[in-house]
Amino acid sequence: MTRRRWIATEFDEETATLSGDQANHLIRVLRAEPGMRADVVAGERVFQAVIEHVAEASVRFRLEQEVARDDSLPVELLLAIFKFDRMEWAIEKAVELGAGTIVPVIARRTEKHLAQAATARVDRWRRIALEAAKQSRSSSVPEIAAPCHLSEALATRRSADRLRIVLSEHEKIMTLTRCIANVKPGQEKLSLATGPEGGWSSEEVALFSESGWTAASLGPRILRAETAAIASLALVSGLLGKPSFR
Repeated sequence: MTRRRWIATEFDEETATLSGDQANHLIRVLRAEPGMRADVVAGERVFQAVIEHVAEASVRFRLEQEVARDDSLPVELLLAIFKFDRMEWAIEKAVELGAGTIVPVIARRTEKHLAQAATARVDRWRRIALEAAKQSRSSSVPEIAAPCHLSEALATRRSADRLRIVLSEHEKIMTLTRCIANVKPGQEKLSLATGPEGGWSSEEVALFSESGWTAASLGPRILRAETAAIASLALVSGLLGKPSFR
């Protein structure tokens, strides 16, 4: 049976400790006791580990054999904010598919009340990312950045060593697959932007172009915001096995 994977709260060369929600779940739901085995992520390393002590609110593991990491993809997802229940589902699946960073973006068509409430949702989004990382056995927990306006997000992402792609229903020729296939040497990271309900405005499409982003299409169908994000990441994860992205 596949071993469960946990993210250490504290660790040294020989032990790792879980506290908070992870420890509570392990103690109260899984009935943790000394001798139980699991995989534990300790910093940038992953170990087979065994529980050696269970306290009221913490679990200490003894680290044993180091195992291979399964890192997130070098993909940063700029996810335009949309209805929170569907956005939470999209974040969960984006983490499972390997997104390394998720940046919630306030777009012109983001509903005003969602934009205003987004900052207060970040902690919840980060908890969702943590649980999705554990479930998918990732070796790292993706960063969930603080929400920002699109203009700010684009202004800080002008580096030429990053391939920048915006999904746009206005694009009729260039596909996402072709964009990835045309990656240049040295472009070892990818920023991928997916729009809100209703899509990007014409002004935002122009801003992406002026900022050096390449517009790409997922095909002729109009997809929901969460479907576009998940479909694009599924496609990208299948294409990033190319040597330039390793």
